[in-house]
Amino acid sequence: MSNAKTDSQMIKRLFIANRGEIAVRICKAAKKLGITSIQAYSEADADMLAVRLADEAVCVGPAQAAQSYLDGDKLVALAKEAGADAVHPGYGFLAESPDFARAVEAAGMRFVGPSGDVIERMGNKIAAREAAIAAGVPVVPGSVGSLAHIDDTLEQARAIGYPVMIKAAAGGGGRGIRIAENDDELRLLAPQAQSEAQAAFGDGSLYMEKVIRNARHIEVQILGDGESVVHCYERECSLQRRRQKVWEEAGAATLSDAVRDHLCQSAVDLARAVAYRGAGTLEYLYDDASEAFYFIEMNTRIQVEHPVSEMLTGIDLVAEMISVCGGAPLSISQDEIRRHGHAIEVRINAEDPMMQFMPFPGKVTGLSIPQGEGIRFDHFLYEGYQIPPFYDSLIGKLIVHADSRLAAIQKLEEALGGLEIEGLKTTSPLHLALAQDEDVKAGRFHTQWLEPWLDAGKLSQTQ
Repeated sequence: MSNAKTDSQMIKRLFIANRGEIAVRICKAAKKLGITSIQAYSEADADMLAVRLADEAVCVGPAQAAQSYLDGDKLVALAKEAGADAVHPGYGFLAESPDFARAVEAAGMRFVGPSGDVIERMGNKIAAREAAIAAGVPVVPGSVGSLAHIDDTLEQARAIGYPVMIKAAAGGGGRGIRIAENDDELRLLAPQAQSEAQAAFGDGSLYMEKVIRNARHIEVQILGDGESVVHCYERECSLQRRRQKVWEEAGAATLSDAVRDHLCQSAVDLARAVAYRGAGTLEYLYDDASEAFYFIEMNTRIQVEHPVSEMLTGIDLVAEMISVCGGAPLSISQDEIRRHGHAIEVRINAEDPMMQFMPFPGKVTGLSIPQGEGIRFDHFLYEGYQIPPFYDSLIGKLIVHADSRLAAIQKLEEALGGLEIEGLKTTSPLHLALAQDEDVKAGRFHTQWLEPWLDAGKLSQTQ
């Protein structure tokens, strides 16, 4: 991987305001860079792996996230008290909070990510859409500005053409989204989406886009230092359940070289237009039939699926974003970034896929991790560890790399066979079934493919 280095005068002590596998990942990057890591933890996470790996650890409150990992004022105060020079937010929690980023900076520390102003601009999907249009990046046909009165909403929907997708302007994770096929459904669903968005994000603003049937979800990984921007190619994330990604690949086998170049350059153009700093991802919908792509949103943070891009390019994305935060320029130029083979990541969740994906927190009574070239398991597990029931069910990510896509799928199947997490139910059986599916092997899927596959009982048929 790349040898990113920080300015030792800028960052000596890094406060990690997150938990789980991403906290472990950041700890390792800090160690690589010679930076002291200070791990935040809730009372429920006192014995998590990141606490054991970090140089120092600070309790930030009770198990409830609202009183610990989501309490920005407390996190800033504790980071300052611990003598941190910078704060890494990971993903989720406060990673995309412009107020948190500003508070970190106001306290005299550095925020490992873009500025609060950029987070605010690109985190709001309406503002991000406007920025994309200004940068010449194609967007899905949609509404102009935030939706207001229902009569105006209906008028815009008719102009766009049904079906339309109503979406929350703030937030993500599939919340605040509804699909309307006609006027009557739009009248019913728009207030529902607004209420859900207000409850989830504290912002009920909505906008609307035309639904592109059977689209693929393709995203571009970028890195910026506030002046220069490079891309680390694309990922395909079309295998989704309830709009949550479960399987990610780098690159996207469906793209021609010409489309790939155009797509990645559009991401660089948009990130450069907002003077982006740190790691970020621009997400697109892609239509196989027309080979057209449309920008939908930007994630102003490191992504769960970043390891596939690291395996594809050999670049340590987390180390790079810390280095940039320390004031260093990007350590790589675009012409130095190359694609090598194919990488796949699957998300291992503590859920029972045979019981409607019911969460399954429990104690890890045994752990066997597959080893070998091209196999990586990012996690926060150890034998005897009790998975707390208070947080997201993601417990690890199994990543494989091989010379070709089919070889990567075969390696994934073998690695899943060697991954044993005793005492828990996990989503490994789902990924094994997908790795054996002929449509998946052939790349014949889209964002709406997985749920009908599950509804048809395909998972139980493979057991």
